Amino acid sequence: MQCDVVVIGLGPGGENLAGRLAREGLEVVAVESNLVGGECPYWGCVPSKIMIRAADAIAETRRADQVAGRSSIEPDFGIVARRIREEATDDWDDTVAADRLTDAGATLLRGRGRLTGPRRVEVELTDGGTTTVEARRGVVLNTGTEAAVPPIDGLADTPFWTNHEAIEATEAPASLVVIGGGPISLELAQVYSRFGSEVSVLEVGPRVLGPEEPESSALLTEVFTDEGIGIHTGVTIDAVAHDGERFHVTTGDRTFEAERLLVAAGRRPRLHGIGLETVGVDPDARLHVDDALRVEGTEDLWAIGDIAGRGAFTHVSMYQSDRIADQLLGRDLPEYDTSFPRVTFTDPEVGGVGLTEKQARDQGLSVAVASTKLEESSRGFMHGPGGRGLIKVVVDTDRDVVVGATSIGPTGGETLSALAVAVRAEVPVAQLRNMVYAYPTFWRAIASALPVPEAS
Repeated sequence: MQCDVVVIGLGPGGENLAGRLAREGLEVVAVESNLVGGECPYWGCVPSKIMIRAADAIAETRRADQVAGRSSIEPDFGIVARRIREEATDDWDDTVAADRLTDAGATLLRGRGRLTGPRRVEVELTDGGTTTVEARRGVVLNTGTEAAVPPIDGLADTPFWTNHEAIEATEAPASLVVIGGGPISLELAQVYSRFGSEVSVLEVGPRVLGPEEPESSALLTEVFTDEGIGIHTGVTIDAVAHDGERFHVTTGDRTFEAERLLVAAGRRPRLHGIGLETVGVDPDARLHVDDALRVEGTEDLWAIGDIAGRGAFTHVSMYQSDRIADQLLGRDLPEYDTSFPRVTFTDPEVGGVGLTEKQARDQGLSVAVASTKLEESSRGFMHGPGGRGLIKVVVDTDRDVVVGATSIGPTGGETLSALAVAVRAEVPVAQLRNMVYAYPTFWRAIASALPVPEAS
């Protein structure tokens, strides 16, 4: 079987790439062993945001007493579970996505794809048998990641949750221990807490949201603690046991007990079993790609998404897929966007773009930093309960441009957009100061967060 391009793995980036190339007239073979669309629409971005929307509605109802009048709410997790099952995932059926892909003109092979040499892929078909596909232009890998399970004594023998089980749940447990303090961990911890679960978060590092600014970690820790969520950092998890009804998580001289245990301690790239060694790439090492997303040491092999190592987010994968499509269609590539915007959809939302203060200093930049509390802004004051947040900017003073920023607040992810443009376009800080900021908006606080210029 021959074609122009083979795409192995149909997460958002792979699905987008295969569909776009097929619509542009190339012969595309798309290979997927699970659901077309990958983690995002079935166990990640889409269903989790449905859960977050519901949890935020609960929180806002409870805040109404402080701003509008008496109110009460009886949380019903069954409503969320129904929406996820019926509206978001079609009961984890990818027929709509698969049909969309084949209607675009791509050939969909259900099975596991494995490189057997340059531009050559063997597919072990789900319904039996194998087929070999030769690609005239190249192969794109989008095999994604899976939940990393720490080597904790006893953990593997217990019925713990990953993000899959947490998303597929039909009811909120009475209690939940979460291992990990990253975005997925914190989003789901807050959701389940607001639906009535007693939640404890265990993080081995010194703070939650470790890659983000320390101010982000501190503010979320305060918010979570106020909501009754236990945040425990710097812990060593010695063992996990399950007695048939409850989990027992031992950390030094303390044991946490809960009905459910969610393991969300990072993701592991799926690089084994896909034949990387047949093209001279070590499957045990981190994959390296250049700005064209070409796998280093190869000519006709590209990688996108989580395995490319440039940010495990759907929007990054989509951006990368468009770059590869432009290459394969003979179009020029602009410079790679390294600004890397990202959002953790807790309440408040935590948005970040570009470099953190530490990253900027580690790169040897001349750094100026300034910040402002959102609740001290006009809109923050008007918003009242639930309006905590901050905006922080990191400025390269030699060039007078913002190289990094953080936006935390009720619309932290949306407010980030202005800062993302400033970082990506290298807008001079002087120009940001000489700008009209609409009143009263959350993003107006950006003006207050800019460093004060030195007197002439």
